[in-house]
Amino acid sequence: MQAETRYTRSGDVNIAYQVVGEGPYDVVFVPGYATHLELAWRWQAFAPFIVRLASFCRLIRLDKRGTGMSDAVVGAPTLETRMDDVRAVLDAAGSRRAAFYGLSEGAAMSILFAATYPERTAALVIRSAFPRTMWAPDYPWGKTEEAYRADVERALRIYGPREQAREAAAMMGRFAGTDLDQFLDYLRYSASPGALEALYRMNKEIDVRHVLPAVRVPTLVLHGTEDRVVPLDVARYVVRSIPGARLVELPGLGHLAGGPHIEPVVGTIERFLNGLWESGEWEEREPDRVLATVLFADIAGSTERAVALGDRKWRDLLGRHHERVRDELARFRGEEVDTAGDGFLARFDGPARAIRCGHAVVQATRELGMDVRVGLHTGECEVVDGKVAGIAVHTGARVAAAAKPGEVLVSSTVKDLVAGSGLQFQDRGVHTLKGIPGEWRLFAADQRAL
Repeated sequence: MQAETRYTRSGDVNIAYQVVGEGPYDVVFVPGYATHLELAWRWQAFAPFIVRLASFCRLIRLDKRGTGMSDAVVGAPTLETRMDDVRAVLDAAGSRRAAFYGLSEGAAMSILFAATYPERTAALVIRSAFPRTMWAPDYPWGKTEEAYRADVERALRIYGPREQAREAAAMMGRFAGTDLDQFLDYLRYSASPGALEALYRMNKEIDVRHVLPAVRVPTLVLHGTEDRVVPLDVARYVVRSIPGARLVELPGLGHLAGGPHIEPVVGTIERFLNGLWESGEWEEREPDRVLATVLFADIAGSTERAVALGDRKWRDLLGRHHERVRDELARFRGEEVDTAGDGFLARFDGPARAIRCGHAVVQATRELGMDVRVGLHTGECEVVDGKVAGIAVHTGARVAAAAKPGEVLVSSTVKDLVAGSGLQFQDRGVHTLKGIPGEWRLFAADQRAL
């Protein structure tokens, strides 16, 4: 069994994907690290995994941009960009709704996708997952700066002389039951040194912890009891954070497993997904909650400006303002939710797009002689009559109220989700937002990084 590699466009990039199997439902396999669709079939420890997974479903696989058979790109794709690529592959494969199997680094994007697009996600399975990479006072399982630098240096040694490369691959110890030379060749053909280093830089910034409570699809968390890369306590943390999630501990298995070790993993996935399919839980339902980035924009000093201009001139100016804002929303795929006076509320399915739109709105309206304040927050929103509502929306409004004229101010949640985007931020300190519990650290998005 070997599938034909196909291509679809995501923006201006070609994304390689394969579809194999004829099961009654679709599963998207989102791998970690770097991959190569064609070489995976020649890797004796991994090919049986693909065949076994495709035995009960229609399996969709892809190489993320910059790796494998997809187009090479500068830098590494953000989680948001990778979601766009997956959506493009789903559309090309004719898949309206699928389960997602996110492995290792691929789990973060799968979690974000499930929360953002619940209407397209029937179920979520994550294996050896980590919601954050680096150590923090409230996340003691992450890596220190020193340990992460050592990981990067070791990983890049796979591109050196053969013996040195074999030693580096052996030290990685990530894939049990595999031939070392096949593992090494697979890695070397999957990504260039620059691409792999860029992926490491992007992965260092991953933090989707705030997203976990917004996952509302059936979720299975698989984790090996002998995982030396991601501690089992991380899986328990994830399960506590995702409503209704179930944990299955895999005795004797490490971070990744191939060869004879695949059946405990795939067999558990098959039973979980078949149970959902047979019970009818796979059917699409209109989501009542969704993860979204909300954008608030209003004109600073609007009352004084209206008084100075008079009603007719102010109305004309406000009309041109609305046209400019709507043009930018359309350009950055934002959806207008509400307009009240001089204020706009919009939603986005990606925080980086929302930030760039916010800066574009500031610039476009400044040409009209206006200073606009923009506030952004990403959170779980209620969906009422097709519009977003709830505390996440109120939070976005309070962030906007704290912004200075001409400033794009974001919550820490937004900042955490744009890892690898090149966007830069200036810390604006901790704020108390009126009517919103807790303290909030806010950041000004730097337009110079656009």
